[in-house]
Amino acid sequence: MGRSPGRIIAILLALAGLGLILVYVAILPERRQREEPVGVASPAATPLPTATETVAPAAIPPTRALADASELPLAYRDRFGVTGKPEDVLMAADIGLPFGSFSTWLMHLDPVIPPGAFLWQMIRVSEEGPRPSRAEIEAAIDSAPGAAWIIGNEPDVIHQDNVTPQRYAEIYHELYVLIKQRDPSALVAIGGVTQPTPLRRAYLDAVLDGYEARYGAPMPVDVWNVHAFILREERDSWGVDIPPGMDDELAIRYEIGDHLDMEIFRQLIFDFRAWMAERGYGDRPLLVSEYGMLMPYEYGFTEAQVAGFMTATFDFFLKTRGPTGYPADDNRLVQWWQWFVVDDDEHEEWRPTFLVDRESRTLTPLGETFASYVRNLDHEP
Repeated sequence: MGRSPGRIIAILLALAGLGLILVYVAILPERRQREEPVGVASPAATPLPTATETVAPAAIPPTRALADASELPLAYRDRFGVTGKPEDVLMAADIGLPFGSFSTWLMHLDPVIPPGAFLWQMIRVSEEGPRPSRAEIEAAIDSAPGAAWIIGNEPDVIHQDNVTPQRYAEIYHELYVLIKQRDPSALVAIGGVTQPTPLRRAYLDAVLDGYEARYGAPMPVDVWNVHAFILREERDSWGVDIPPGMDDELAIRYEIGDHLDMEIFRQLIFDFRAWMAERGYGDRPLLVSEYGMLMPYEYGFTEAQVAGFMTATFDFFLKTRGPTGYPADDNRLVQWWQWFVVDDDEHEEWRPTFLVDRESRTLTPLGETFASYVRNLDHEP
């Protein structure tokens, strides 16, 4: 889920029949709040256009044609990705974790990229607008021609970028135009909502409808992006709360035990890909830029269960095709996926999902499972 400034919130949940236990509400709100972009100054300089400054539809550059998958990194190893702080991603590559893409919840100037890896750049957003400044964003675009840019991190989550659908549509337009005008070869991806549930899809419906109403054209998206967690949707509870500007009519109140349910996971991806087709984006590739295990083992999960979930998702992503899949990729539903998280020295409660042991600079047992799967796959299914 990335990091933006925030504080860990702890709450007590009463579990029927089990008495009172402490539940780490911090698992969600704080988990993905990451520091300000690496290698750039604090926000300043010239701002982007405000919400009241309408850019005429004619100013919208065309979406890059993606009829041929050869334009994108889609060899089998390219598909396997990770998320983490830059130093942790580099450490993982150095000790032998095989991965093809990564993201760090940051915008980078002249980033250090492991050999053979592909970086998904990210510009963070808020109701006030993008960050960092326009000048810094322009410098980063100029330094990385042909890059892929993710606009925001979980705009639907109040503890993350926390942006209403209408405001997100405006910011996305501003950044899309800026990126495409400075680098027509760049790819632009929508920010990932935390999970592709009916409520989050309704949030995206509001984004798309608001965009078209304001700019007179469908929202141009080169790459669709979603996170794929299974978390409770309820105000002031553990999980991911309710998106800003939305009511809770479509909310799903998942239980902790649902967190690694593979059937729920599969159905969410099928439903999201079908929604993409319904909205006119069936010919776009899909990135799952965060998913994994967020619960401590004390909640009853085991190392074997987490490893089994990981390999089951790998099988699903690699092998599953369908009528709503990406045509240029043999109709696979998902083109890239990124496990959360490489490591996080600030949050030991997430250790079940770590791929690297920072102190020993070795792969964890889960990291070995990841590495073995990739190394043993000598061809695409």
